[in-house]
Amino acid sequence: MKKFYKSLYISDRLYYVTGGIIVLFVFGYYYPIMYAAAKAGSIIFAALLLIDLLLLYNSSKFKLKAKRIVPEKLSNGDANDIFITVKNNYRFPVLLTIIDEIPFQFHKRDFYIKRKLLVAQDSTIKYVLYPVKRGAYSFGKLNIYCSDILGFIQRKFTFDEGQEVPVYPSFIQMRKYELMAISNRLTEAGIKKIRKISNNVEFDQIKTYVAGDDFRTINWKATARKSALMVNQYQDEKAQRVYSIIDMGRTMKMPFNKMTLLDYAINASLVISNIAIYKQDKAGLITFSKDIHSIVPADRKNTQMHVISEVLYKQETNFDESNIELLYATVKRKIRQRSLLLIYTNFEGLVSLERQLKYFKQLAKHHLVVTIFFDNSELNQITEKRPAETSEIYTKTIAEKFAYDKRLIVKELKKNGVHSVLTEPQNLTVETINKYLEFKAKGMI
Repeated sequence: MKKFYKSLYISDRLYYVTGGIIVLFVFGYYYPIMYAAAKAGSIIFAALLLIDLLLLYNSSKFKLKAKRIVPEKLSNGDANDIFITVKNNYRFPVLLTIIDEIPFQFHKRDFYIKRKLLVAQDSTIKYVLYPVKRGAYSFGKLNIYCSDILGFIQRKFTFDEGQEVPVYPSFIQMRKYELMAISNRLTEAGIKKIRKISNNVEFDQIKTYVAGDDFRTINWKATARKSALMVNQYQDEKAQRVYSIIDMGRTMKMPFNKMTLLDYAINASLVISNIAIYKQDKAGLITFSKDIHSIVPADRKNTQMHVISEVLYKQETNFDESNIELLYATVKRKIRQRSLLLIYTNFEGLVSLERQLKYFKQLAKHHLVVTIFFDNSELNQITEKRPAETSEIYTKTIAEKFAYDKRLIVKELKKNGVHSVLTEPQNLTVETINKYLEFKAKGMI
């Protein structure tokens, strides 16, 4: 009996019909015909309500079957598909209101789905979640409120008592760029196609000449021995070291489209590490703030991307001031061979750069250093807007000052032999890949 009461819910339709009968009884005080109609309506309504109860509760067995299908892990900052499968085992069509208890991090308190199922019909329902923060997400119960065509009451069914799913750095984005790289379609994502201008190649093999081969690579000695044209085949020099170095200090706590700059940097690091390994280079990782948080030595072994993904999943920013001096000492001690260092950080002004510039200069003496920092797109919108009143003129002037400082930072870094990428957060991955491929084409790494 307790289970019966816990699963029984009254619908709005029952209140509307009850309210109508009460109104008829009130007017029946003055008009006897309405009183008679109210009595007849009450009897019919009671009969229909009993039929409704019998239809929904004619068996102790579950007349509905449902299941939530969630991936083993969700991808941060991406659209993740969640599926609900439902089957109607009643002998009549049903109307369903599905309320899935999604994790509290999504801040959705009015999430529900309505669906009608015919007799013995299966249905798969898809909805999409966009996580903006890494970590463990807990799904609650899957609640389904079922009613028949009468619709006076609803029977509640509960499935999937609970489920915890981790949200990892954007592996969906990583796979997308990997597939584009394999099929040579990176230009579709805004990646520039850069003509190779370096001779940074190593010998691969001697092969038979085919139409289209560069005649300058003909190996005349091998041709004489084989009595057929033979050419030398070359390949890009491999196994260069590419380190993603992520600043986890307070400047990376700033939000953009609900995600922190740190999460944008983490997603981009995962993608560029995967692209580097695909290009036969070695990918590594360093995260730091006032201390060194983690170091993954550069490698291209099969498990390297799994290691990098697991380390990135656990990273959290804080409000500490980043210690660039410690980063310089760590790189000097741990990375002995010349490498590409992609340093994800943020500068809000020239003053913040001046404190760190000497360490970037020292790093650039031994490595190819790229500082990747963020352009404030909201300030850019203010600078492009025509001011309508005095206060807006002041706001625009300040915004232009910040934008000018960003350009000065780029100029100052270049003057000191440090490459830079100034980009809006949503373009970070594309701009980073472009810079890496540019260096590869020029033979700088």
